[in-house]
Amino acid sequence: MAASPETQLNVLVIDDEKLHAQTVAEILERQGYHCTVATSGKEGSRKIDQQAFDLIITDLKMGDLDGLAILRKAREVQQEAEVMVVTGYGDVKTAVTALQEGASHYLLKPLDKNELLAVVAKSVENLSRNRALRDLRKQLDERFGFEGIIGSDPKMMDVINRLKAYAPTKATVLILGENGTGKELVAKALHTNSPRKNKPFVAMNCAALNENLLDDEMFGHEPGAFTGADKMRKGRFEHAHGGTLFLDEVGDMPLALQAKLLRVLENGEVSRIGSNELLKVDVRLIAATNRNLETLIADGKFRQDLYFRLKVGTLRLPPLRERRDDIPRLVPHFLNEFNSRYGKHVSELSKGVWKAFEHYSWPGNVRELRNQIESMIVVDSDGILGMDDLPDGDSLKGAAPVSSGSAGADALIGKPLREVERFYMEKALEITNGNREEASRMLGIGERTLYRSIRDWKIQDEIKAALENAGGNLDEAAKALKISRAELEKKLDKFKQQPEEE
Repeated sequence: MAASPETQLNVLVIDDEKLHAQTVAEILERQGYHCTVATSGKEGSRKIDQQAFDLIITDLKMGDLDGLAILRKAREVQQEAEVMVVTGYGDVKTAVTALQEGASHYLLKPLDKNELLAVVAKSVENLSRNRALRDLRKQLDERFGFEGIIGSDPKMMDVINRLKAYAPTKATVLILGENGTGKELVAKALHTNSPRKNKPFVAMNCAALNENLLDDEMFGHEPGAFTGADKMRKGRFEHAHGGTLFLDEVGDMPLALQAKLLRVLENGEVSRIGSNELLKVDVRLIAATNRNLETLIADGKFRQDLYFRLKVGTLRLPPLRERRDDIPRLVPHFLNEFNSRYGKHVSELSKGVWKAFEHYSWPGNVRELRNQIESMIVVDSDGILGMDDLPDGDSLKGAAPVSSGSAGADALIGKPLREVERFYMEKALEITNGNREEASRMLGIGERTLYRSIRDWKIQDEIKAALENAGGNLDEAAKALKISRAELEKKLDKFKQQPEEE
């Protein structure tokens, strides 16, 4: 039966016996498969570099490059391809080795046509199943995010698109973002969607260790290299060989180690502390920082050449306050996670909590949102996360709109305009976590106007406190403020005027 278009294989046949290679190709082509023939191991290796194949059938014994070398080449360059090896009766042991290294089948010469077709048909099934799984993952990707990275905000979509471009490459990537934005999650996504996904992902925090310990962690040491070094120890670069090393908070790395890191990136070689031997390592480096590296470079605290070497690819993760529309997508994800962990059945958030989430500035970003939901789920007893599930003094309570009848908007009715303005200016500063530029933009006023108002509030509060402490005595209050009574009276007169405009 001929292969259907959906399952048609692109097959590479490699054999230095030209007649045998052509015969295998003709048998498969009659079934509708597309075959390419290579009559030497080296030619087959070149074709693997040049063209994608679903199935590679290679002879084990060839004069220039044997079948095991072809198998290893395919595993390196075309990991999705299935590889079959063909061998004679006297070389079954080598065929078993090939199976151990990833070959899907081995066939004995002389080839039996029916056996060949049956084995290839099995490959069609495997490839069809794998393609269906890839399509499913792609659909999940498009619906729910890139390997667990949730978001549909334009800024996050740009991050995800860049991730998809960088992931299959060997390029170093620099991830920039505030604490809690998910830098390690992004690094793992780069690794798990790369050809290195079956190799180690090794992470280390450069800010957590002093220079000597960081040097040892990264590069390892030989016995006797320093006091207490009684055994050889491999560093993180060696552990990550073939995979990915993630250096978090790379901006905190000491300058001496920055120079060593640069040499590794340029030469692909490391040496353990106490050794002169250079060891080859194949490691993809991903670095992350919450610091401004360009400022550190200007201050002489970060090497410019290392900076350019790290930022072959750059990802800037937006803070949660800049992608608030993603909060309703993140919340159900965290609800499911912690319901499962704690055996709870929380189904929703109260309107008050949603309002608080909308107004809060989330200085701790996605990590803070996740931790907030976890802490609320732990204490919840009614299946709905409400304001009663927040501990006393929680910053989210201040972010929630104040109810009518309290010190909220209704309580401002009849109050002087200056007090009303102050209430909304302070609320804007609270929502933006003290960011005057963002708060003034929210209020529709100039940043300098907001700054002058803050300065005036401070002066008013100081005068009010001094007068209260002095029992209303202007002379005592002026003395406490270290100004003259005339200056105090002038300031009081100014604030009593309550001007409508600056």
